[in-house]
Amino acid sequence: MTELDIAFASRFSINLLSLVVLCYLCYFRVSKNSTVAGSFILFGVGVFIITNLLHGVDMSMEFAFGLFAVFTMLRYRTESISIKEMTYLFLVTAIALLTSVGQMNLVDLLMLNGVICLLAFIIDANILRSRYQLQSVCYEKIENITPQNRHKLIADLRARTGLQVEQVTIEHIDFLRDTAQLSIRYTSEKLTAKQKTNDINSNLKVMS
Repeated sequence: MTELDIAFASRFSINLLSLVVLCYLCYFRVSKNSTVAGSFILFGVGVFIITNLLHGVDMSMEFAFGLFAVFTMLRYRTESISIKEMTYLFLVTAIALLTSVGQMNLVDLLMLNGVICLLAFIIDANILRSRYQLQSVCYEKIENITPQNRHKLIADLRARTGLQVEQVTIEHIDFLRDTAQLSIRYTSEKLTAKQKTNDINSNLKVMS
């Protein structure tokens, strides 16, 4: 059994620091879900302690990842988890396993964990994230879904939702109820005064 010595304390501190940076400075900064962020940290701490204490029993890295797979099936089968959260869960596990049973020295280990956290921070930054968002709506003016009335459809959606709608995709048409299920792609910026004026002029031209 591994002794709780200075080496264990050093690796545990690096693991905990890396998990806090990854979960709160990267994940929580965008998702604002403190429950999931805290669960990730506790999961990473648990994986680190188990793999580090069992390292003296000739446990390989393959066995460690197998242990992680068992934990994942037991814990996350009852609740759906998004691709993003699953990715962060994998990064949390990777950091915990590398820190607990990795053969690198503490400086290299700290640098490697820092690179992982930096990549997660950059990828989740606003400069790399798509400025478009998706929203599904039920639309009742079914005469506007025809190709020739596409400009009227976008103008009507902009006026009624207050969103800068850029693209519209028809997912389903219900002719019995005269409704259509639309998927709209819009930007997070508000409509500028010039864009509003252009939409009004476009509606006036259509009406005339």
